[in-house]
Amino acid sequence: MASSSSFMSLTIVACLLLVSICSTNAQLSTNFYSSSCPNLDSTVKSVVQSAIKKEARMGASLLRLFFHDCFVNGCDGSLLLDDTSTFTGEKMAKPNNGSVRGFEVIDQIKSAVEKACPGVVSCADILAITARDSVVSLGGPTWNVKLGRRDARTASQSTANNDIPQPTFSLSQLISSFQKQGLSSSEMVALSGGHTIGQARCTSFRTRIYNESNINSAFAKTRQANCPSTNTGDNNLAPLDVQTPTSFDNNYYKNIVNQKGLLHSDQQLFSGGSTNALVQTYSSNPSRFSSDFVAAIIKMGDIKPLTGSNGEIRKNCRKTN
Repeated sequence: MASSSSFMSLTIVACLLLVSICSTNAQLSTNFYSSSCPNLDSTVKSVVQSAIKKEARMGASLLRLFFHDCFVNGCDGSLLLDDTSTFTGEKMAKPNNGSVRGFEVIDQIKSAVEKACPGVVSCADILAITARDSVVSLGGPTWNVKLGRRDARTASQSTANNDIPQPTFSLSQLISSFQKQGLSSSEMVALSGGHTIGQARCTSFRTRIYNESNINSAFAKTRQANCPSTNTGDNNLAPLDVQTPTSFDNNYYKNIVNQKGLLHSDQQLFSGGSTNALVQTYSSNPSRFSSDFVAAIIKMGDIKPLTGSNGEIRKNCRKTN
């Protein structure tokens, strides 16, 4: 009886140790590649800075790739997979088609990383680092990126259609969309500040500038000049932040307070609802916005990562191995 009891105790201890080890392996860490790819940060940073120097808008596009990837079954690089004759990816989903861009820059980064440390760094982690470097390159805050994600072998166009927030969303829809990913309404407001850089297509804001009342009339008229009310000029662009579209700052919130949010979903953050106070805070306190944005994007990067033996390390971000 005693030996049986001892055996059971040892078994329980062993199981607890295994659970602890597995749990540790499943966690992301900021020094994941410190030994296996010590020059990773500088390798990624060099390509990102070069791309943004050629086109400042690219910084916003690269940041957006990370958002759109994480909101579909977690931060797993699934967005980067190309369609094939037997596989349908996420690039042609409604929120992505003709909208997400920067894939060639990711290809360049992956190529440079593969030369430095072949078969080591996932495309999912490259997206996470690239997002940080894009923000920093445009004058925004920096943070230590948690790494250790692996790449998905599949993707989901239907999930992309359902889970990525739309520019037509109401405040309640936005809150629900972010809550589905484990992100609070406050984190949603902070992450929406990513719209302080970049541009949007006319098709995304036409209804707002012609049909909505909670919009600055002079701002609407300016935007109408390059976005006809008819279904022409759908791809004509306008800055999401009319003041400093290539600087990562808090002007996005100042614009919303002044009813100059370009997208319906942007202006919803300051429409008399529960998020008004935080928008007001961010509009007058840039350091508070920066710190909250950093905390929120780090948390977003924790959404359902593939770790351990799950997924793979793709050699080419556009296709599975």
